[in-house]
Amino acid sequence: MTADSTSDTETSATVNQSMASRGENRSHRPDSAAFKDFIGSNWGPRQAALPEREPVADYLSARAEYAGAPFPAERLVIPAGTYKTRNNDCAYRFRAYSAFAHLSGLGAEREPDAVIVLEPASLDEDGNPQGPHEAVLFFKPRASRSSEEFYADARYGEFWVGARPSLEEVSAATGLRCAHIDTLRDALAKDAGQVSLRVIRDVDTQIQAMVDEVRAQAGLPAGDEARECDERLEEHLSEIRLRKDPWEIAELKKAVEATHKGFDEIIRQLPRAVNHQRGERVIEGAFGAHAREEGNGLGYDTIAASGNHANTLHWIDNDGPVREGDLVLVDAGVEVDSLYTADITRTLPVNGRFSRVQAQVYQAVLDACEAALARANEPGARFRHLHEAAMRVLVARLDEWGLLPVSPEEALLPSGQQHRRWMPHGTSHHLGLDVHDCAQARREMYQEALLEPGMCFTIEPGLYFRADDLLVPEEFRGIGVRIEDDVVVNEDGSVTRISESIPRTIADVEAWIAQVQG
Repeated sequence: MTADSTSDTETSATVNQSMASRGENRSHRPDSAAFKDFIGSNWGPRQAALPEREPVADYLSARAEYAGAPFPAERLVIPAGTYKTRNNDCAYRFRAYSAFAHLSGLGAEREPDAVIVLEPASLDEDGNPQGPHEAVLFFKPRASRSSEEFYADARYGEFWVGARPSLEEVSAATGLRCAHIDTLRDALAKDAGQVSLRVIRDVDTQIQAMVDEVRAQAGLPAGDEARECDERLEEHLSEIRLRKDPWEIAELKKAVEATHKGFDEIIRQLPRAVNHQRGERVIEGAFGAHAREEGNGLGYDTIAASGNHANTLHWIDNDGPVREGDLVLVDAGVEVDSLYTADITRTLPVNGRFSRVQAQVYQAVLDACEAALARANEPGARFRHLHEAAMRVLVARLDEWGLLPVSPEEALLPSGQQHRRWMPHGTSHHLGLDVHDCAQARREMYQEALLEPGMCFTIEPGLYFRADDLLVPEEFRGIGVRIEDDVVVNEDGSVTRISESIPRTIADVEAWIAQVQG
């Protein structure tokens, strides 16, 4: 064969290679029978003992019961989700869909491509369920070390991502019945038609397609025809998280404690931040390293906003300098391994001392925080009342400073709201597995709801005077302040700050900086 003909053959092979297979071009995977025999032999035994039952396991059956209660005789499908592409063949770290994490008790980076199925109880002669739903966890367990997956599968293979757990190990840890993901379709199809199916949409397209295929074959509504019933499940799974159980509250307290230590790291790095061209990144990096070392990572992208950047509410570029005399607004939270996150904001004087004007603005925001917490502790308090209480304080202060174009009473009317120029966001949101937890809940279950034991949420008023705002005195321009704490409604109905130990008054913040920096 001539050199030209060889070249033509190679070119043809390249042209005919599918785009999907191009990523394998860099690989040199051996596939001889001798290699397969050799790599599968002479490995030590697996650890014989099963893991201990995890504390969260004691709460999972109740969560499954709450989740399934409105849907008797229906099979409910909650995917964990899959890897999301960062670029080319690189994926972001896996983070499970929150409702899956809530019902499975699995945190950290467990378990991609898994599914929780809430299996309905059998019906009695009158058509009533004979018990609550049972949560069944479908996932891909580890393969044997003689399998090709062991050494060749970059997604699941033990050589690539470490040893995956067995069905027995996960069942022992969670108390859940576990099954191989390969049996999922048959489980979904069992009695389909007599049993309806709902699925959480837009989490895992392959699982959603499988459910729709089963529904269509059974003559059940599928695709867009099933959207309304599927979204009702999503709504309900959000609403059952509005009240946290004791295990969840303990996890949130861990997250707040870890976040407090992360703020200590920020304060230690403030002098270095001042001397760095992108000092905000120094702050971001200090907290991010701590979050990864002490937890699963960040609960959300850190806001490290110095000077006028604090007036951009979601400033996450964090590419600016940190200057002596500025305030730096840091909004950050550690997500612990269970995936519960804190959400704390502190506004810190870079040089350790508030100026007169900075203190004036800061105290107004702190007073609004205290008013919101006091209102939360009054009988009959509803979630929206916290925002209203905070706004009354800020409106009064803005009026004292001569900034309102109308009376305080007019500003507080729905037809007014001029004060929102300087405080455009809400004062509170629920907190848990998501930093803005329970976001799919109905308004009557959220904003209009009475505060109840187990609710965990933030209180976070602010004032933002942009550098180019000609309606405020020049000395105020460029100052942005937010103070955010995490709170819990206790069993006796009282509301307390989980984050009480993180300094927040002017004197305490200044003493905190002095103490940490030595």
